[in-house]
Amino acid sequence: MHVLLTGATGYIGSSVLPALIAHGHTVTAAVRSDEKARAVGGRGATGAVVDFQDGGALARLMAEADGVIHLASDGDDPEGFDRRVAQAAIDALGGTGKPYVHTGGVWIYGAGDAIEETDPMDPPALTAWRPGVIELLETADLPLTVVHPGIVHGGGGGIASMLVDGPKDDAGRTLLIGDGRQHWTTVHVDDLAELYVAVLEAGSGFGSVLGVSGDNPAVAEIAAASGAETAPEEPQATRQRLGDAFAEALLLDQRATGEKARSIGGWRPTRPSLLEELRG
Repeated sequence: MHVLLTGATGYIGSSVLPALIAHGHTVTAAVRSDEKARAVGGRGATGAVVDFQDGGALARLMAEADGVIHLASDGDDPEGFDRRVAQAAIDALGGTGKPYVHTGGVWIYGAGDAIEETDPMDPPALTAWRPGVIELLETADLPLTVVHPGIVHGGGGGIASMLVDGPKDDAGRTLLIGDGRQHWTTVHVDDLAELYVAVLEAGSGFGSVLGVSGDNPAVAEIAAASGAETAPEEPQATRQRLGDAFAEALLLDQRATGEKARSIGGWRPTRPSLLEELRG
């Protein structure tokens, strides 16, 4: 399959790209610069420099592919960026039967101790824009899958590394995010990459799919797994340190099994859990 991939040089995309190639797919990576085109070229893809502000140009690239995976983001205008990509996908792939895989995020469901894809969305302010983009896609004639990654880890990256390498109190203890009792639903980046490939290869759209492994450690467990002595932080202090919007998301108590993901293409998470990775 000829796959168009956005975000190929990002944290998740850097794992999705080799996973696609390992499964025998031909990959065109839509990138923002010649430098990034050379980088993906060295990893087996064809780099295509495109202005992501130009929805028509992006749609033309998508139309040439047999399927599309969208992972790119824009910190300055996340909603506008995602809407342009979504509209380009609708224009290019609508009515063709070609699969389109969009990226959301588990925070969109808010707090919950057994989150499932059918639960009502209750996003924090940081991701409150996501449901509107998903609704736009759902109105189109697309074989649509929206993967909602949990807290992604692996290779020393991801949000968990921010916690482990975070600030210390006066006694040298690692400060938690809040009191640390909230749970994060997690997934290894390489397992997540295999899930993106699985839903793409399965062809028909699966709607929302939680990209989680079923491992849901408490934040205090995550910090302690690195061997650090830890100390709780008042939620208000966390908000002052990280900003209200980001702190609100990180303070969510979320647990999920990822059962639906396991029903697609035989996907199974096989990499170390976050706690195993930190203890190792």
